[in-house]
Amino acid sequence: MKPRGYIFDLDGTVYLGEHPVPGADAAIRALRARGDRVLFLSNKPIARREDYVSKLRRMGIPAKLGEVINSSLVTARYFQRICRSGEKVLVVGEEPIQEELLKHGIWLTEEPVEARYVLLSWDRGFTYDKLDRVFQAWKRGAEIVASNPDRTCPVDGGELPDTAALIGAVEAVTGQRVDRVVGKPSPLMAQAALRQLGMKAAACWMVGDRLETDIRMARENGMGSALVLTGISTRREAERSPWQPDHILDSIAGVPDLKSR
Repeated sequence: MKPRGYIFDLDGTVYLGEHPVPGADAAIRALRARGDRVLFLSNKPIARREDYVSKLRRMGIPAKLGEVINSSLVTARYFQRICRSGEKVLVVGEEPIQEELLKHGIWLTEEPVEARYVLLSWDRGFTYDKLDRVFQAWKRGAEIVASNPDRTCPVDGGELPDTAALIGAVEAVTGQRVDRVVGKPSPLMAQAALRQLGMKAAACWMVGDRLETDIRMARENGMGSALVLTGISTRREAERSPWQPDHILDSIAGVPDLKSR
């Protein structure tokens, strides 16, 4: 049997906070043992890819840096492609995503008058002053890009507000949609995952806990999809969703038993 690719969301799928979902390590080891390829794909921009690798390893899940892609990396690559010489980005976001942009040669600024682009990302220090700087940059013609569209992030015992909160604030004051969202379900994320795996979409499964990001991306980009019920979306929501998963699983532990489409 030809190897298949398994693309895993992290928060709410592989782990919740600092605790792995029961059976996650065994499921991933089983896939690797039979020759399948594994990739971890996260919208979360407040940690470095190296942090994800360390966290997975602490949980007994083998992982290499080349097996982890997050919205920060794909956002940095996107700006690397579109920014012309000297163009600067005003960032509302935390250190990890700013560091990723700098590593990719992107020029940053805190001055609205200098910004060709604005990047909105999860920022737990979001203030009125930051909102005003985004607005002033937009008034001067800056395009607004968001790292990911997630409303919340699942954690032990509940959820935390995510980047959608900032998107909502900015769209309310500008009266317009942001120009681009990079993270799942964007095809930019799907393409990055498939390139890294070196596989076609039809040979891959997307496994995640969120219908509007994980499952939507899979459906719109030709991948198989499995919704796990350990994070945000529920079985009842799945029944009414326009983005129907191929399978609904209690947890990641059931992934090795998925049948080919």
